[in-house]
Amino acid sequence: MKPAKSVETQTATLAEIARAAGVSAPTVSKVLNGRADVAAATRTRVEELLRTHGYRRRRAEASRSPLIDLVFHELESAWAMEVIRGVENVARDAGLSVVLSESAGRLTPGRTWADQVAARRPHGVVLVLSGLDESQRALLTSRSIPFVVMDPAGDPGPDVPSIGATNWQGGLAATRHLVDLGHTRIGAISGPSRMMCSRARVDGYRAALETAGLPADPSLVLTGDFHHDAGYRLGLELLRRPDRPTAVFAGNDLQALGLYEAARELGLRIPEDLSLVGFDDLPVSRWVGPPLTTVRQPLTEMAEAAARLVLELGREREERSATRVELATRLVVRSSTAAPAAG
Repeated sequence: MKPAKSVETQTATLAEIARAAGVSAPTVSKVLNGRADVAAATRTRVEELLRTHGYRRRRAEASRSPLIDLVFHELESAWAMEVIRGVENVARDAGLSVVLSESAGRLTPGRTWADQVAARRPHGVVLVLSGLDESQRALLTSRSIPFVVMDPAGDPGPDVPSIGATNWQGGLAATRHLVDLGHTRIGAISGPSRMMCSRARVDGYRAALETAGLPADPSLVLTGDFHHDAGYRLGLELLRRPDRPTAVFAGNDLQALGLYEAARELGLRIPEDLSLVGFDDLPVSRWVGPPLTTVRQPLTEMAEAAARLVLELGREREERSATRVELATRLVVRSSTAAPAAG
């Protein structure tokens, strides 16, 4: 007779987890299914054992709800609408619905969210500018709920599937366009420094200046938050300088729109007195006056790719190495940029 398999192996069964926790198998099943009728201490003990022993529910066992969970760190802009449209396109074709949630500006959703996802048992989770901590990843993995990070705020790690864009190349193209027009004093308003996409865009900006032999003045690079108000406030700060820049790379379209407002308030004309480049190519960038030169980030296509990937991961029987995909950005030249005024 073969000895019982040790619970310390990475292939522990539900029954072995139950024995190690001193509870019944149905109780472990309740924890796996996100049921509320389990004592907090018991839930914590079972979750720790599931994580420690690498328990993973077989996909055949994991009955799924017809849902995709879409998680934003903030849900309040036209940027988010482009992402929602992309995920909805894929979900609709697959006969699924989309559940939206927001982590209130945090880059990692709260623990309550993870429990709710476990209870919903969606086909997969797409996280936008967000990530998961180790316990949340273990919770989803043990339930065989695949997840993909879109436009990760930080380094998602080598084992996390992610979809991004060529942010560095976009920042380079935006700044090089301004240099080619003849601008030598170019400011930048970045997004939050904690976000990888923001840092990459500013790095591209600096690389374009360096390759053109232009000095990168640190005082001309201000840190925003990707919102309109930051573009307005920091735009006023840049444009009130006696040695103000003749051009600005705004980091994203919403901040560029704030800069439009700051320029109007100071009596500066775009592009005669100030050239301006944004990033994202939101629909509104074509409607403002003058239409905004910007870097097109294929948000809808990125969201579609993330949704397709999470569904593919859910269909596969075997684990595969994490996928990192970057979609190309491209400069869209409109009417907000021109050569600097003479003198």
